[in-house]
Amino acid sequence: MLAAVREGHRMKFPAVARSSGLVLAICALAACSKDKPKPPPPEAGFIVVRTEAVPLYIELPGRTAAYESSEVRPQVTGVIKARLFEEGGLVRAGQTLYQIDPSLYRAALNQAAANLQNARAQREAAVARADRFRPLAQIEAVSKQDYTDAAAAAKQANAAVAQNAAQVETARINLRFTNVPAPITGRIGRSLVTTGALVTAGQADPLTTIQRLDPIFVDVQQSSADLLALRRQLAGGGAMPSAATVSLRLEDGSDYPLKGRMEFAEAMVDPATGTVTLRARFPNPNGLLLPGMYVRAVLSQITAREAILVPQAGLTRNPRGQATVILVGKDDKAELRPVTADRTVGDKWLVTAGLKAGDRVIVEGLGKIKPDQPIRPVPAGSPPLPKKPGGQARAG
Repeated sequence: MLAAVREGHRMKFPAVARSSGLVLAICALAACSKDKPKPPPPEAGFIVVRTEAVPLYIELPGRTAAYESSEVRPQVTGVIKARLFEEGGLVRAGQTLYQIDPSLYRAALNQAAANLQNARAQREAAVARADRFRPLAQIEAVSKQDYTDAAAAAKQANAAVAQNAAQVETARINLRFTNVPAPITGRIGRSLVTTGALVTAGQADPLTTIQRLDPIFVDVQQSSADLLALRRQLAGGGAMPSAATVSLRLEDGSDYPLKGRMEFAEAMVDPATGTVTLRARFPNPNGLLLPGMYVRAVLSQITAREAILVPQAGLTRNPRGQATVILVGKDDKAELRPVTADRTVGDKWLVTAGLKAGDRVIVEGLGKIKPDQPIRPVPAGSPPLPKKPGGQARAG
């Protein structure tokens, strides 16, 4: 009997031992879970947005045009004797470009000068006759009609002298026109006539063309719809006119190193294209810009008075395309807020609605942050949190 009882105790003790071990293990795990620290809230780097005046730039297509352009044409008829310039070179106003055979015009000048001398001689005789008849007519030694005729002849002689003097001046001008001058200073093109060619006064085809390229104009086109929107924005007080400084982007994508200024906008809309022409003037000391080049002008027509700029890293868009930002909200919780951002300015978004000065916009650590989640806000660019020896970040 005693042996049976002992055997029963041996059979019961292993089960009790196993149960006790399981309980101890569960207790140990529970104790460990209670001792393990909670992970700290994610770090959120933020910026404080502020309002500022921001010029709003637009990019418009355009073409370059010469500051001055002159087509050289002859003013007298004759044969070209010489060309006195190098094609493609720089010429000065008044410099002789072509020489037309002056023989006929020199002869015409000599003839007009001889006619003037003849008229002067006749005037002397007529004036002397009228002077002699004056006292004789007073004493009635000659009839008054004879004196009247003599006085009229003297006046006609004076008029003839004036006419011949004008003809001399005309002949002298025509002789001077045999030397064809440059009307403006600039870069001259190729010659369209050669030595020995016959040219005529008032001909349609020019002899050559001169263009002044420094400074140079850039004519850009802006749609009338955009111009109307701009004027409405100015009328509404939302923006103010900006400095009329213009930058250029060349055909190869490079930037022109010198800035230009807007000169004026035409007061009419082209009915064929629906655009308004704006003209800017650029310095061109090295002749890099040539007339007819296609360029893109970057200009600011208005400046936003109280604009808010947000870095592109701090703005995202939801599936519906609406722009959103995450702010440092109340009690240091992440706050999702929709905003209006329709354009970029450099590397930032221009936010026109949804934010105010002083808001703290999160721009760093967004991948670990969800709306309404507790966060640890730090200024953007701050060094990361120090870590404990176990590898966890120190909440601090």
